[in-house]
Amino acid sequence: MVNPVSAFPSSAAKEQPPGNGEGRDRHSGPRVDHFTLDNGMKVVVIPDHRAPVVTHMVWYRNGSADDPRGKSGIAHFLEHLMFKGTHVHKQGEFSHVVAELGGQENAFTSYDYTAYFQRVAREHLRTVMEFEADRMTGLTLTDEIVAPERDVVLEERRMRSDTDPASQLDEAMNAALYTHHSYGVPVIGWGHEIETLSRQDALDYYRRFYTPENAILVVAGDVEAPEVELLARETYGKTPARGEAPVRDRPREPQPRAQRLVKLADPKVEQPAFERIYLVPSARTAKKGESEALDVLAHHLGGGQTSLFYRRLVLEQKKAVMAGAYYFADALDDSRFFVFAMPAEGVSLEELESAIDEVLSEAAREGVSAADVARAATRLVADAVYAQDNQASLARWFGAALSNGETVEDVLGWSGRIEAVSVEDVAKAFQWLDRKRAVSGYLLKEEV
Repeated sequence: MVNPVSAFPSSAAKEQPPGNGEGRDRHSGPRVDHFTLDNGMKVVVIPDHRAPVVTHMVWYRNGSADDPRGKSGIAHFLEHLMFKGTHVHKQGEFSHVVAELGGQENAFTSYDYTAYFQRVAREHLRTVMEFEADRMTGLTLTDEIVAPERDVVLEERRMRSDTDPASQLDEAMNAALYTHHSYGVPVIGWGHEIETLSRQDALDYYRRFYTPENAILVVAGDVEAPEVELLARETYGKTPARGEAPVRDRPREPQPRAQRLVKLADPKVEQPAFERIYLVPSARTAKKGESEALDVLAHHLGGGQTSLFYRRLVLEQKKAVMAGAYYFADALDDSRFFVFAMPAEGVSLEELESAIDEVLSEAAREGVSAADVARAATRLVADAVYAQDNQASLARWFGAALSNGETVEDVLGWSGRIEAVSVEDVAKAFQWLDRKRAVSGYLLKEEV
């Protein structure tokens, strides 16, 4: 399956004036216009006239990996607090208006960005832009608002992580993989640190990152660049620039030197599972062609029921009921390559892991054929083309890529770079699948 974000990661083009976006066919990508407001806020417009609706998104270049040490979860916590009202609009008013307009809204926090979005009829675009521009700087918080919402986040953590064995294993594996970098801390934060987050912590973080220079506006739908530019200047453009965008100060992960194994047993586990995560370059940190080769390799190894893992482990050896691989290219810093499987009845996780390693060793030794590379690349590009039919996905691809320092042209050029991946490129990509760079995880059923 194509990651909607890594489906189109990046290049470095000069910005075009609004209205001069180059028309593109479905193979090379959608038509896109992009420009920058006087206050430094970047704007991307993706016209899509098939329905009279628009997806409006604001992305901030900060995520959980930018949380101050000892304050994990503050980016996600602030995302919750952004719905609590401003000097102009009372708590819940924005959400009420969107609902009254028949629209949808939500927000999400990742390691590298936080985003807010609404999907409304095109004639209501100005309304959501005015609300979103207002809460970029106008948020009001009191202890009476902050304390209950902190309890909501703690309950969310208990439901999603503390009571879910698979989530607990994922957290332990990430912490083992990233021994120094903040990707090893869960996006939602550690429970004991969430408990200490205060109103002042939220305001300090808000004032640091929620600035026009640090924001990206993406509008996809039944619009054209000139009208979006006019609306953006009349709403977001009124927010004065603060200066330079905040610097993201992150430690580098040291070179891994030891393979690691994490086991978690719990009575709630119904199906044992195996997972391995390799530390690999992301689209942003990789050398030219490396990220695309990892994308192709992941699809060849584990991209569906025609993949190498599925054929060998499920159909031929019958040691697994499910097996796959996935590369997460979308990251500001070094990222992850996943291998996963669920054992067949009577097969231990040790036996399953050994079988996976045999398949990997054989593939690395014998190489991948030109036909296999072409097949994987074709499927990746086809999936990306089909996914362009989703307006929200288009907005999300560009917002995530630009949040991580990539460009519009990088996104549009992804398909061509995937098709340029060679057999030799894929052979070199195997170097990253070194057990010394990996953490293996066993999810086991604990007998009561």
